[in-house]
Amino acid sequence: MFSQIAGHYDLMNRLMTVGQDTRWRREVIRRAGLTPASHLLDLGAGTGDLTRAALRQQPGCQVVAADFTLGMMQAGNQRGRLDWSAADALHLPFPEAGFDVVVSGFLMRNVLDVRQALQEQYRVLNSGGRIVILDTTHPRRNLLYPFLWLHLHLVIPFLGALITGQREAYTYLPESTEKFLYAEQLASAMQAVGFKNVAFRRRMFGTIAIHWGQK
Repeated sequence: MFSQIAGHYDLMNRLMTVGQDTRWRREVIRRAGLTPASHLLDLGAGTGDLTRAALRQQPGCQVVAADFTLGMMQAGNQRGRLDWSAADALHLPFPEAGFDVVVSGFLMRNVLDVRQALQEQYRVLNSGGRIVILDTTHPRRNLLYPFLWLHLHLVIPFLGALITGQREAYTYLPESTEKFLYAEQLASAMQAVGFKNVAFRRRMFGTIAIHWGQK
């Protein structure tokens, strides 16, 4: 599915979020606290947007962009070569304590086992290392909720079909969001595998959350 939409993935992200996803990625990297000596893993890197945000903010850091889908990495490579790695988030091909920071953008709702994915990220972080997660979350039920539901279930699939020809892929997005953990539950899951100082902030009317923590 991700291979089929790889060529239009970045454009759809801009349209679905009205351009706000670029701001969220910059915030993820700011919260990562990178230094020129940092080793960063961008997990579920897609086309490499978070990796490029990291290199813009801290050009001296070393970044590995890891993804499970060859088509996404190939699409990302057309925008400029990065240090890519094919990787399964549940079985990372990296040694223990090899990274100072692990970041991810819209990965966690797609993994089959959230706990194992978090455990793997914990394993590859060094002591004191930071994790920052950007993903969708359940919006609170309030006056805006009906409009958010319409955006998720009608507007996004329509745009997906119009631009990519893959309506099913953009029907999957709201469905996976509704099946995913609430922001509070993801924070608890992070704490359960050992992360400390866990916190999160909601964005875009409560439909997006940025979580962070420390090993």
